[in-house]
Amino acid sequence: MTTDSIPKRLGKYEIIGEIGRGGFAAVYEAVDTTLDRTVALKALAPHLLWDPSFPERFQQEAKLAANLKHPNIAVIYEFGKLEGVAYIAMEYLGGWNLAELVREEGALAPSRILKITSQVASALDYAHSKGVVHRDIKPSNIMIGAGDHVTVTDFGIAKAAAATALTTTGKIFGTPEYMSPEQAMGRRELDARSDNYSLGVVVYRMFTGQVPFTAETPLGVMRCHTDEPP
Repeated sequence: MTTDSIPKRLGKYEIIGEIGRGGFAAVYEAVDTTLDRTVALKALAPHLLWDPSFPERFQQEAKLAANLKHPNIAVIYEFGKLEGVAYIAMEYLGGWNLAELVREEGALAPSRILKITSQVASALDYAHSKGVVHRDIKPSNIMIGAGDHVTVTDFGIAKAAAATALTTTGKIFGTPEYMSPEQAMGRRELDARSDNYSLGVVVYRMFTGQVPFTAETPLGVMRCHTDEPP
């Protein structure tokens, strides 16, 4: 996507630039012009709205995520629908994400891995105690700030998006390299064990600088998770 196609504004949010993009959402740095606050604005892909049941599921899941209050979970300020776009406005975080850190530095020191992992595990344990499963734990959703303070992002849309993706596109929501076996098999109801498996893959990546499974296609990677020992 070219910068010309990046929207300049969405409701009260002035778009500064694009942070990242995936198959189900684009994330922008934006300014809430009402509060003069910089936010990360996640705009969900239009095809998710093809499913008439998605808006209700999205509202339910985003509301659960917005109620999560933990030092290692990104704050959700607002969510809704503007100009035909479903969005979540969340805390803007500087620094690197873990994917960028490992790509730059390679395998990390064990003491640093322990510090990062314990913070992610604390965030997940808290979210799971509130009935929220992340479903897409991966290095790019783990922000690393000053002093290696960790903030986990992207709580709030995965469950709603997963059901809609399977219904409208036949695709399984998630990142194949970090999927649990049950997620790779397309199970709709996932629990804390799925997130914990994904965190285990993240830890493997931090220790080795690579993921445990690679294949020529995403489906091939998913089959490795279900059929092969790590």
